[in-house]
Amino acid sequence: MPRRYASQLLTFCCLLAWVCDRAGAAEKPNFLFIIADDCTYSDLGCYGGQAITPNIDKLATQGMRFTHCFQAAPMCSPTRHNIYTGLYPVKSGAYPNHTFAKDGTKSVYHYLGDLGYRVALSGKTHIAPKEVFPFEYSSDGNNPDLEVIEKLMAESKTAEKPFCLFACSNEPHSPWDKGDPSQYDPEKIKLPPYFVDTPETRSAMQAYLAEITYYDWQVGQLLELLEKHQLADNTVVMVVSEQGSGMPFAKWTLYDPGIQSGAIVRWPGIVEAGVVSDALIEYVDILPTFVDAAGGEVVEVLEGKSLVPLLKGETNSHKEHVYSIMTTKGIINGSDEFGIRAVRSREFKYIRNLTPDTKFTNACSQDEVFQSWKAAAQAGDERAANLVRRYHHRPAEELYAVGEDAGQAWEIKNLAADPAYAKTLAELRGKLDTWMTQQGDEGKATEAAAMEYQKSGGEKRGKKQGKGANGKGKKANAKAVQ
Repeated sequence: MPRRYASQLLTFCCLLAWVCDRAGAAEKPNFLFIIADDCTYSDLGCYGGQAITPNIDKLATQGMRFTHCFQAAPMCSPTRHNIYTGLYPVKSGAYPNHTFAKDGTKSVYHYLGDLGYRVALSGKTHIAPKEVFPFEYSSDGNNPDLEVIEKLMAESKTAEKPFCLFACSNEPHSPWDKGDPSQYDPEKIKLPPYFVDTPETRSAMQAYLAEITYYDWQVGQLLELLEKHQLADNTVVMVVSEQGSGMPFAKWTLYDPGIQSGAIVRWPGIVEAGVVSDALIEYVDILPTFVDAAGGEVVEVLEGKSLVPLLKGETNSHKEHVYSIMTTKGIINGSDEFGIRAVRSREFKYIRNLTPDTKFTNACSQDEVFQSWKAAAQAGDERAANLVRRYHHRPAEELYAVGEDAGQAWEIKNLAADPAYAKTLAELRGKLDTWMTQQGDEGKATEAAAMEYQKSGGEKRGKKQGKGANGKGKKANAKAVQ
């Protein structure tokens, strides 16, 4: 072949490879993952809650709303490590709060980066070390930085390079000082049956609901940016509520208000609009889902299961059991030793309290709301006394009927000692034992090692990562949102 033809052929092949690469990039969907902070899922409007959430409610009509989404831990740091690594907390090492993943752990940054994605995180971090999570970071007062996010979207659109953005809100984490509380009449607020009705409780709920509405505003702003840059049609949007609020019986517990999450997915052309799925899913499934949707291979080390078949309508089921863990070591006002493990099916929840003789405490057991419950108990309110006692003192085992046939049971009636449920109790005990063994979770021994694990360098690296990730940040936007 003459040299000039060989040169032309080489040029043509290079051009063809470039075109194919650009086409492949254009076909890959973007990912926008929006997460709240300490928001009980059942308080969202589209889940029957009282919070005014028009943007989230509208999104639910455009995609799939999951009614049985759960997370592996009821507090911020383990939850976020769980999402980004696709590993359960003990396996990744991030099972205490304010902690870090084991050296050598891979995160979504690596998995999607290898597939040609820009991977960014804007807002709250609570993850470490930077080597595991080398995201493009930004923050506006610990909330998503809309200016930086718009720039990311514009650049990705121009370069035709797909992005994965984690927009991490700090709302409605306490203190509840954002949004417009006047939208809610504290006297008309409905309290869940595991709450004590006090003025302090109603006032806190008013402020908390207002901040959920503020989070909904943030969701709306992010969705508007997708539309502005004509990215909505090729972007998978997932909005979640994270663990429950900082009220009693939610965050820091393995009851459903603590570990159940709202989850809505919109994927134009793939997910049918307005679908409600009761499939049992977990946060650990998110990373495998993104890898699968991006056309990558879901490697065996990832412990979740891709949701893509569910999203495409190829199946209506996913898992038979979900698992969760809680350790009070490392949390504010936490008990010196109180580890909890749980397994949940569609019908039953089994909870194991590793140190039932220890009093269960955390930040919310010291706050104004819980103190008002204790005052009511001391004044002779028997129901308040029962709830305070139940919060502080847990039996070794708890078993609850949580299926739809059980109605709004709210995990109040413990069935662990009921002979009629002995078979169910034994089955779920076995499931939890098997999972703990697979995770390398030795129960009390793992709990005892939590603080030593943190002291081995985690706290220092975590603080360094937090500063490097967020920088100084901008002043938080605390304006009222209508």
